[in-house]
Amino acid sequence: MTPPRRPAYKRILLKLSGEALMGEQTYGIDPAVATRIATDIAEIQAMGVEIAIVIGGGNIFRGVAASARGMDRATADYMGMLATVINALALQDALEQQNVVTRVVTAIEMRAVAEPFIRRRAIRHLEKKRVIVFGAGTGNPYFSTDTAAALRAMEIKAEVIMKGTKVDGIYDADPMIKRDAVRYDTISYQQVLERGLKVMDSTAISLCMDNRLPIVVFNLRTPGNIKRAITGEPIGSLVTA
Repeated sequence: MTPPRRPAYKRILLKLSGEALMGEQTYGIDPAVATRIATDIAEIQAMGVEIAIVIGGGNIFRGVAASARGMDRATADYMGMLATVINALALQDALEQQNVVTRVVTAIEMRAVAEPFIRRRAIRHLEKKRVIVFGAGTGNPYFSTDTAAALRAMEIKAEVIMKGTKVDGIYDADPMIKRDAVRYDTISYQQVLERGLKVMDSTAISLCMDNRLPIVVFNLRTPGNIKRAITGEPIGSLVTA
């Protein structure tokens, strides 16, 4: 019997889109999907990995889409930030049902439901093996949750950003539309920016490039993929220097 593989990373930041919680629905949160994601996270937490999560809000409200239809951009972005907090609370509930102690930490103060973001306290939670879910993005309009993920990853000294998506990596075109789209096993930050690939927005990619923080893009919908990515199995695509 082969011994279980050891984790390749000690502290990670997991970036989830709001859409990841929708499942096959067109809106909102599918509790079964939240439970499956929580089960996968609980499995890697049991391996001793310290986990922080940044979650988007696109399943509830998209600030960019609303501003395109005439809403004030800053107002729309704040509404999107509040949507991420709803998702963070749903994920916290799913994790705690798996007996994983979880803290929701927000960039906009709302003490009745979450802790305000204080960097040292967040790191202490990780050291105590609690999972942190970061809500409300960076707390600033005009910045995406991708940028929030890159920023928080730097602040907590994560070793990697794990970005869970609907596809199994980074392609030169949308594989849902273009059948013969080519997948990259590894790609540089510069190539992602030059080719305009939709991995994360350019602000987030630039931040990761300046601080040499690797990004692993993988398919979140395959059960057990988070564990495979954590143990260093070659799944998905790696963005690196």
